[in-house]
Amino acid sequence: MDYQIHLAILSQISNVTENQSVVDLVLRAGWVAKSVFLLLLAFSIISWAIVYHKLRLFSKVRKETDNFNQEFVKQGQLENAYNLAKRLKNCPTARVFTAGYIELAAQFRKTQNELSYKEDEGLLLEKLDSVSRALERATAQEVTKLERWLIFLGTTGSVTPFIGLFGTVWGVMNAFSGIGTKGQASIAVVAPGIAEALVATAAGLFTAIPAVIAYNYFVYRVKIKATEMDNFSLNMLSLIDREYIKRS
Repeated sequence: MDYQIHLAILSQISNVTENQSVVDLVLRAGWVAKSVFLLLLAFSIISWAIVYHKLRLFSKVRKETDNFNQEFVKQGQLENAYNLAKRLKNCPTARVFTAGYIELAAQFRKTQNELSYKEDEGLLLEKLDSVSRALERATAQEVTKLERWLIFLGTTGSVTPFIGLFGTVWGVMNAFSGIGTKGQASIAVVAPGIAEALVATAAGLFTAIPAVIAYNYFVYRVKIKATEMDNFSLNMLSLIDREYIKRS
């Protein structure tokens, strides 16, 4: 019996609103509901702009990283790899390598005169530690750059459903207020307000779901790039250890 009553109510609501599009419902909404829709629209536009920017960025990062890794393995010399790294503007691995290479060169220039009369293994190992710290700092900076604007996607996915819920609650309040004003509780009185309220919830979910999916995807990509940079740093330290660290 209750099931049949619910079906009858939904059927009457559908009949009342069947000639009204979503745009009509938004235009007929009050100023609070319209403010909610405008706020959700702003969140949605900015989120999609960030998604588009990040997709292009990660595509460039992937291509340049593959190019740099291939050339680094092929050439096997830090000087040649450094010349290539300077030309790659969207490759985090190349910038990590550049930071390590500059620190290595600076350490050798700093102790060039001392090495002529003091070839201490501990001093040479300190050079390797300094390069390692430079690589770690560069990796952290590159991860921060890749994570830029992702906080907005996470915020959009968390906040916009509640903004839509606020619009829904406000619409339901107006619907019941209309019942009190007109002194009757027919479906014709309640349905438009309920429909406007549900549109706010749908708009909030429409904004939040793509943002959450994009946020999780880009966070996963950043983790992969961070791991790749860590592995490259270890490989570079091993190469420096073989080529530049002198053994007693």
